[in-house]
Amino acid sequence: MGIGDKIGNAAEEAKGKVKEGVGHHTDNPGLEAEGKGDQTKADLKQAGENVKDAFK
Repeated sequence: MGIGDKIGNAAEEAKGKVKEGVGHHTDNPGLEAEGKGDQTKADLKQAGENVKDAFK
């Protein structure tokens, strides 16, 4: 896994956390759910990269 992938996944997860927090504080459940979804997507990408690394 390249450093660019790690940075990209971390940035996507951070963006999701920000969206979730803003959604929570502004009482916007749609934005909060979108942030959780972004975090999940970043976690799944990271897991896929880890699996690829395991088979190298």
